[in-house]
Amino acid sequence: MVQIRGAHALVTGGSSGIGLATAVALAARGARVTIWARGRERLEAAAAVLTGNGAQARADVVDVSDAAAVYAGVERAVAAYGPVDILVTSAGVAHPGHFLQIPPEVFREIIEVNYFGTLYPVQAVVPSMVARGTGSLVAISSGAALLGLFGFSAYSPAKYAVRGLFESLRDELRPHGIHVACVYPPDVDTPMLAAENETKPEETAAISGTVKPIPADQVAGAVVKGIERRQFAIYPNRSMALLGVAGPALSPLLRRMIDDKVDSIQRQG
Repeated sequence: MVQIRGAHALVTGGSSGIGLATAVALAARGARVTIWARGRERLEAAAAVLTGNGAQARADVVDVSDAAAVYAGVERAVAAYGPVDILVTSAGVAHPGHFLQIPPEVFREIIEVNYFGTLYPVQAVVPSMVARGTGSLVAISSGAALLGLFGFSAYSPAKYAVRGLFESLRDELRPHGIHVACVYPPDVDTPMLAAENETKPEETAAISGTVKPIPADQVAGAVVKGIERRQFAIYPNRSMALLGVAGPALSPLLRRMIDDKVDSIQRQG
């Protein structure tokens, strides 16, 4: 079991949504928490929530898509609270849309933030974890990394890349005593989902149907349990667990269901 109490946890994307909820959950278990985000105002508000709950927490404005900024941010975090024991990479962006209407710069931004914004913090903290023979790395991937969906031609590949990275790291870092985990949330009630809904194609909305987003606290709770139990694949609800375990077998049926919904919407148009 990974000891959370007294650990230094670094959470990227910690100003809102899953990142903030995870930071709160880790702090409640006794971790000292560093949160990162790009927007100073929301980051300071998030830090106030943590310290207002009695947590030992600090906030730092860091752009995770900038390798130099990440390494400098890790140096500041280590100077404040000591080596990073737990890293949770939650920073992410999404821009749903029809493939032919998404400009190249959006594809690039999503890869830079979601994939390289995961890779760079991992590269910055792993050497110390290897030297100490302990640590926990947790990536917030997505259900979109279990099944590519209509409208997510930019987002799904970035999250599949995160999944592939962490599957490789799990095997490579396990002998060094490092726990590696990948989290597959469904739609989560966060500011990011609200932003997604502004550009989500009608077909994508139809595929999602009337499924209610889960709260960020539910994902955070699954993350904490996953760290404590040293789980690799973390599924915050049953539907993601089913998709993760039986996805290949279910894929033909799911594809037919998706095709039917897309065809129905496009016939109406």
